[in-house]
Amino acid sequence: MVPVQTALAEIRRGAEEILVESELVEKLETGKPLRIKAGFDPTAPDLHLGHTVLLNKLKQFQDLGHQIIFLIGDFTGMIGDPSGKSATRPPLTPEEIQANAKTYTEQVFKILDPAKTEVRFNSEWFKEKGADFMIKLAGQLSVARMLERDDFKKRFKANQSISIHEFLYPLVQGYDSVALEADIELGGTDQKFNLLMGRELQKGEGQDTQVVMMMPLLEGLDGVKKMSKSLGNYVGITEAPGTMFQKIVSIPDSLMWRWYELLSFKSLEEIELLKANVENGTNPRDVKVELAREIVARFHGEEAALNAHKGAGNVITEGEVPEGTPEVEVALEGQDDLAIAAVINKANLVSNSAQARDMLKNGRVKVEWEAVESTLKLKAGKYLIQAGKKKIAWVTLK
Repeated sequence: MVPVQTALAEIRRGAEEILVESELVEKLETGKPLRIKAGFDPTAPDLHLGHTVLLNKLKQFQDLGHQIIFLIGDFTGMIGDPSGKSATRPPLTPEEIQANAKTYTEQVFKILDPAKTEVRFNSEWFKEKGADFMIKLAGQLSVARMLERDDFKKRFKANQSISIHEFLYPLVQGYDSVALEADIELGGTDQKFNLLMGRELQKGEGQDTQVVMMMPLLEGLDGVKKMSKSLGNYVGITEAPGTMFQKIVSIPDSLMWRWYELLSFKSLEEIELLKANVENGTNPRDVKVELAREIVARFHGEEAALNAHKGAGNVITEGEVPEGTPEVEVALEGQDDLAIAAVINKANLVSNSAQARDMLKNGRVKVEWEAVESTLKLKAGKYLIQAGKKKIAWVTLK
């Protein structure tokens, strides 16, 4: 095992809060492999780099010799996590859960070592529990305590609906820690209430209480808002190498070190050296290129990382964003969205509206490499848009 202080420095990296750190030190000092749990509800089929912040931390624990439990919340997914939501979240169907869970496991093993990862589904234990168990579990917490949760409190004060089943979610997530006898649980900062519930229920069962470790929510390409597909400020881990590369290289300099801390597997010493190089005159873009190649290699392999920046002559090859692709801003002018024909016209990817309509009619306009129809409307965000074989640009709607 790695010396405790060395391990602690790596574990602290990027973490927002650790409760309770003294307990973490005690667990590390035992020298035994710890059981590290992180739960993921299969709410969408594809992951983006924001999701990998937790996965990267799991990989660090894995490299330190600990047992990783990748928990798929197929049971909790049918409830719907209310964390950070201003309205009741629609529960997933069993078919959606099964399809998304399959995709998750395929994607996470691009980061985690499958031979050293325990994949579990919380339906394993909850399927066997009856109504009497759920009533007993619900009896361990008061409504007043539930309303201490920030999102519930806000909805209650605003007279917004809170469904009774949403109160079950923290209890069910907490019980997962009991079932798995977790030593440490990881989650986002928006999960604090749920993570602490695990400690409370473990204590009630006479188990050692888990250490709770909260990771920050990764800022997206704009450097301001949380990475989200709905905001268009994301990098999907299944996106083409060229698209991933160009998106990462285009992030603001102010965001660069934050992404290195949370997304790179370089050591802290290596990152400090890169910072020193930039202070001494190295172009920040060169450092972002290095990060882009590391991340592209993780999901697509070394060869793809080396070639991700290249174009292919005068014809644009799918997945390879030409170096020097222009960046264009298009104003929404107070609207929520803008028709794709207007977008490509305003971005000067076509000569006029007639050409825009013609290209859309013939399937020659692509957004993120996918051909689109004239009915498409784009919201605020950043998009890679191609019109014909030679015109391509990063278009930011704002």
